[in-house]
Amino acid sequence: MVEKQNIITIDGPSGAGKSTISKLLAARLYYTYLDTGAMYRVVGLMVKRTGLDLQAANSREKLVQLLDSFDLKLAPGLENQETRAFLNGEDVSETIRTPEMAMVASRVSAEPEVRTKLSDMQRVMGSKGAIVAEGRDMGTVVFPDAKYKFFLDATPEERALRRQKQLLEKGQKVEYEEILSQIRKRDQDDSSRSLAPLKPAADAIVIDSSEMSIEEVVSFMLAVIEKR
Repeated sequence: MVEKQNIITIDGPSGAGKSTISKLLAARLYYTYLDTGAMYRVVGLMVKRTGLDLQAANSREKLVQLLDSFDLKLAPGLENQETRAFLNGEDVSETIRTPEMAMVASRVSAEPEVRTKLSDMQRVMGSKGAIVAEGRDMGTVVFPDAKYKFFLDATPEERALRRQKQLLEKGQKVEYEEILSQIRKRDQDDSSRSLAPLKPAADAIVIDSSEMSIEEVVSFMLAVIEKR
């Protein structure tokens, strides 16, 4: 029997509350929080800044060159703040947290070269165990032998409301219908791609958080972990 890794994976669609839940769960368990979504956003920002057209004939070679040369670092955010991200030493924490960058991240995550590079980095980060890894394919691809797997979901409408509130708190005014449209588009893109599509792992516990509070979700997860 394969020994399960001391890792908790939390997968799910955009706006389901993965980041908030993962940070709280990691804090309660004294685990390290791994924000893989931030990693894809950083790569998306890099691709956007360089003007690389992923549809161009020679894009693969240029993308590999970019991935070989960039420096990506993550650091814990301050209390109640998101993970800090650094691209080649520049703090891009705020720059990557826009709806536009979420869509760019979804596009670059479909590139095999990007997924291979970041998945390898994530496995190195998780090699010592005691981490909570959140993303789209943590339990299915990156950490298939994780001891605990959750898939956090909510209705598109609820996720759009949460995202709008989050952006408003940051001073960013975005229309609800625009956010809802982006979430539905990203859901379609993430679940229909051929490479590591968004889906629950076969052994994951699916949680619909549409009518659950943050504390209720965290408490449920803790109860599952303690029971096992």
